[in-house]
Amino acid sequence: MAAKEVHILVRDLTMAYGDFVVMRDLTFDINRADIFIVMGGSGCGKSTLMKILIGLKPPAKGKVLYGEVDFWGADAQTRDLIMRGAGVMYQRGALWSSMTLAENISLPLETYTDLTEGQIREVVEWKLALVGLAGFEEFYPADLSGGMQKRAAIARAMALDPGILFFDEPSAGLDPVSARRLDDLILELNDSLGTTMVVVTHELASIFTIATNAVFLDSSKRTMTAIGNPKQLLAQTHDPTLRQFLTRGEKS
Repeated sequence: MAAKEVHILVRDLTMAYGDFVVMRDLTFDINRADIFIVMGGSGCGKSTLMKILIGLKPPAKGKVLYGEVDFWGADAQTRDLIMRGAGVMYQRGALWSSMTLAENISLPLETYTDLTEGQIREVVEWKLALVGLAGFEEFYPADLSGGMQKRAAIARAMALDPGILFFDEPSAGLDPVSARRLDDLILELNDSLGTTMVVVTHELASIFTIATNAVFLDSSKRTMTAIGNPKQLLAQTHDPTLRQFLTRGEKS
C-alpha cells in the first residue's frame, strides 16, 4: 500500500492567550484527502487550533507546514496564497444576509479570479448543485432552513476549488436528521472531489460517521493524548478520559 501524502504537518505546537496555555506539544499529520477530526470537549482549544491552521491566530510556539512551507514562518503574501487554496465553513455559516446565495458564492470568484460574468454564473450553479441546492440561486439565507444554510456555506467555501476545506462545528444547531444529511454531504464531496477536510467537532455521531483520522485534545492535560481513527481508538484505548468522551460516559 502506497504511503499517504501529507497535506498539513503540525509540529510541537503550543496554543496560548497571553500567559495562559491552552494546549502544548501538539504534533500530528493531516494526510491529503483525509477527513480529519479535531475532537475534544468544550474549552479544549479546538476552534483555536483551527484559527492557527487558517491564519487567524499565530501559535505561541511550534510550526504548521503546508507541504514544505512553514506557514507562520512565511510572509503575509505567501500565507494569503496558501489560504486561497483553502475554504472555510464557519460555525454559523457567515453568509452575507443581504446577498442572495448566488451573490455570496460569486464574491470570492469576483475578487480572486478573472472569470466573466457568465462563467461565474455557471460556477455558482455548479457549486449549489453539488450541495443539493440547485435552483436556489436567488434565495436569501433567511429564506433557508438551518441545514440548507450550512450547505450554502459549504458551496461558498468551495467556490475557488480549494484543495482543503475547514469546518468549524458544522452540525452545531442542527436537528439529528439535518446533521446526518450534512455528514453524508461531507462524505460525498470527499469521495467525489478528493478534498482534504479538517472538521472541528464534539458531535459523536459525526465523528464516528465521517472521520478517517482524528486527534483528541485533552483539556485536563492541556495536550493531545491520542491520534487515529475514532472507532479504532475506542476499541483500543485504556485512557479513561478519551473513553468517556467517545462514549459520553455510558457504561459498556
